[in-house]
Amino acid sequence: MPMSLEEYQVAQMYMVAKMQQQNSNGDEGVDVLENRPFEHDCPYFTKFSLTIETVHKADNGRSDNVHNLSEEQLAARQVEVLDIASTARDYWSYAIASNNVDFSKFKSKRTGRGPLSEGWQDRCNPVMTAYKLVTIDAPYWGFGYRLEQALLAGERALFLESHRNCFGWIDEWFGVTMQQIREIEQQSGSSLNERLGKPTSMTTKEGFESRCFL
Repeated sequence: MPMSLEEYQVAQMYMVAKMQQQNSNGDEGVDVLENRPFEHDCPYFTKFSLTIETVHKADNGRSDNVHNLSEEQLAARQVEVLDIASTARDYWSYAIASNNVDFSKFKSKRTGRGPLSEGWQDRCNPVMTAYKLVTIDAPYWGFGYRLEQALLAGERALFLESHRNCFGWIDEWFGVTMQQIREIEQQSGSSLNERLGKPTSMTTKEGFESRCFL
């Protein structure tokens, strides 16, 4: 990502609030009640597991083992580099994505960052990377592998969409303080909850740290 870790924190919170509004209409919407790490057991899939662990680093994506995996885990690991400037698309990208910005032509008016041409990660300053460790185990004969691949594709598309939005909306959130972003988030939550008839909640810095899907 062509931004600092501190900027990314603001960008992520702004992006979540805006996407929450965009994906809400009528009496339906995304209602964030609480942000915290959690485990959920499903009685119908007792052997199934999906975990997502994230490490944010101020680098260009070249760090090798930020999750401190064992030799056995490293041997089984498959590494994918997700580039927000990539134009490649699959079914899940079309199903989830709404950001059609061409980052090879996009340039931020407020920061001057962009366009993102090939190899931009090695030229941008500041730059940071969100390292995602996605572990899926669906040991069910006949459909387990297909389920794992479908979930991985969905997570991949969601990661790309959310991070493309973080940079695509940089002129909207750049220069905004954490206090201001929390006020924006609270206003967004209030507007949504009025439609859903629910009380308003507010995210803290700790809540930001526990967002596991970005």
